[in-house]
Amino acid sequence: MAPTNKAERKAVVDVAAWMFNVVTSVGVIIVNKALMATYGFSYATTLTGLHFATTTLMTTALRWFGFIQSSHLPLSELLKFILFANFSIVGMNVSLMWNSVGFYQIAKLSMIPVSCFLEVVMDKIRYSRDTKLSIAVVLLGVGVCTVTDLNINTQGFIAAFIAVWSTSLQQYYVLHLQRRYNLSSFNLLGHTAPAQAGTLLLLGPFLDYWLANKRVDAYNYNLVSLMFIILSCTIAVGTNLSQFICIGRFTAVSFQVLGHMKTILVLIMGFFFFGKEGLNLHVVLGMIIAVAGMIWYGNASSKPGGKERRSLSLPTSRQQKHASFSDSNEHDGNV
Repeated sequence: MAPTNKAERKAVVDVAAWMFNVVTSVGVIIVNKALMATYGFSYATTLTGLHFATTTLMTTALRWFGFIQSSHLPLSELLKFILFANFSIVGMNVSLMWNSVGFYQIAKLSMIPVSCFLEVVMDKIRYSRDTKLSIAVVLLGVGVCTVTDLNINTQGFIAAFIAVWSTSLQQYYVLHLQRRYNLSSFNLLGHTAPAQAGTLLLLGPFLDYWLANKRVDAYNYNLVSLMFIILSCTIAVGTNLSQFICIGRFTAVSFQVLGHMKTILVLIMGFFFFGKEGLNLHVVLGMIIAVAGMIWYGNASSKPGGKERRSLSLPTSRQQKHASFSDSNEHDGNV
């Protein structure tokens, strides 16, 4: 009876963590879209720096009140993480500027096979046939939803390549650091958020001027735009935290696969808030395919052998190792 209760508790926490990430991620996208499209605040990198500055205030306050225990992360590991994370943010912004929307979406979809490659090479993970097929169905569905054209140019391809690999490495590294140094999501965020805030707020205004040809200090700030900026930063605290929680519990591949539910919700929310022209039979069909693929992936990857770590040991010890891997501590659970 106890294992069943433990499994049920884990399932409840997994669902809560995932819903937390979905709600905050979709919320921050909708707020940012309104801020940029309606109020002309086109300074994405600087805004991301403000997000991490607000997250730093949150983690500092939690540490001050004793909710976060002191922990250690080597400087070399922190610098590698910041390198991957900042190249991810900058790469995505530049990729969106230099590429067509269709190729930008294809690049985002390619993060799933890249993340799979990293898990296979670095963690010796093996995927079952059903798990691989379910991932392919998700990619197909989201592709049908979002890809409209495939104009490719050299500089755009390079930007997309850097963005995809740096994002995949950053997400892989979240789980790697949590496991290697026994860090909770709060601990890891407390180490990384200040460094990301500092670097992005330092470089963001220059990068945004290059991308948008507008200076952030010359923006016509008013009460409404400031309220949207504050709202965006507040929601982003939840987005940043929930990303670390979800990757720690699910792994980067599952986070990417199930994360495309956010893409579908953004399309639906955009239909309600910003106009009906984007939602048609073609898009709805893609949504249905993608959701079916996500359900299949959740079922296939949770079955024995659906997604497991390879081992060179004897079969009995291999089974024990797999059981231990599946029932690891709360913030490192896998789907």
